Amino acid sequence: MPTVESDVAFGLGKLNLSLDERPIQTLSGGQKQRVAIAGALAEASKVLLLDELTTFLDEYDQMGVVKAVRNSVTASGEVAALWVTHRLEELRYADGAIYMEDGRTIIQGDVSSISRFIKRKQARYFGHFEL
Repeated sequence: MPTVESDVAFGLGKLNLSLDERPIQTLSGGQKQRVAIAGALAEASKVLLLDELTTFLDEYDQMGVVKAVRNSVTASGEVAALWVTHRLEELRYADGAIYMEDGRTIIQGDVSSISRFIKRKQARYFGHFEL
């Protein structure tokens, strides 16, 4: 029968992290973040609340974590994930999105609509930016 320890170890393998019985104080910030993510995935919760999940991770690990979480959510079919991020590149892994400003929902919909909205907004902002 699987244990939380074996589930976390399996999750760490999916996140390309081998700890080799290392003390927690020897881990980098990114490694600690990935251990926490593996632990959250091992809990087999019905809802995952993921706030700035890829903070402290380098670009390679960011995408690995995003894909691992997406695969876990997709594979079970019974897990919902609420993912808070400022990284537009992570949006492509979502089923839908909500864009907020100052705590208010500005637009809600499919990923392509939200991406277009954000890109137009950025173009308007930077188009009026003077050096």
